[in-house]
Amino acid sequence: MSKLDILIPVYNEGENIIETLRAIKEHVKTPFQILICYDFDEDNTLPAVEKIRSEMTFPVLFVKNKGTGVHRAVTTGFEESEAEAILVFPADEAYNTHVIDEMYKHFNKGSHVVVASRFMNGGSMQGGPFLKSLVVRIASFTLRWFVGVPASDASYGLRLFSKKLLDTVKIESTAGFTYAVELLMKCHRLGWQISEVPALWLKRQKGASRFNFKKWLPHYAKWFIYALGTTYLKKGPKTVKQKNK
Repeated sequence: MSKLDILIPVYNEGENIIETLRAIKEHVKTPFQILICYDFDEDNTLPAVEKIRSEMTFPVLFVKNKGTGVHRAVTTGFEESEAEAILVFPADEAYNTHVIDEMYKHFNKGSHVVVASRFMNGGSMQGGPFLKSLVVRIASFTLRWFVGVPASDASYGLRLFSKKLLDTVKIESTAGFTYAVELLMKCHRLGWQISEVPALWLKRQKGASRFNFKKWLPHYAKWFIYALGTTYLKKGPKTVKQKNK
């Protein structure tokens, strides 16, 4: 069993996955394996991975989505993983592979969520729609400084979670990358340790983004309200899985 599973949700990421896997090979020293979580057998990511499999010095496993869409792809990966830590990594962000070891170090120091932050010193968000950038900056600032969530970036999908957290709380989200916000807020409500490292976000250059800001915004808002309840209504951790009660 690996110490770290790097879970990469994909949807026709053949243009990006080779560069990302090679960058992971170059930069990551922590023992790990890759879980490529895909929707359909014709996905062009799969033959791209096979093309360079002989170069890889680590296991690369294919995990077929038990449903459809990025949310179910990620949660399928969570269900299949047996590692002590699971890191969700975007297929088009080869430029961020250098932060993976640092994130795992924070996990080893007791963090149950390690946030890759675009909004702390050393981080950056470049390009992308103005409205999306404005909303995520305002929401993250509010959660950090007025609500007390100990992370400066609430919504970025590049994030590490402990297996203990995933085994303790039930994921209620159903859309997009909302699970990342939910798990952060539930970890905060539990009072478990959260930490962050600076990371870069660049507007996607190759392939189509599946991020649907307008569609997913109400789902994100739910967990914003949840965080407010944690801080101002002093609500306790009542979201643990039934089997662990």
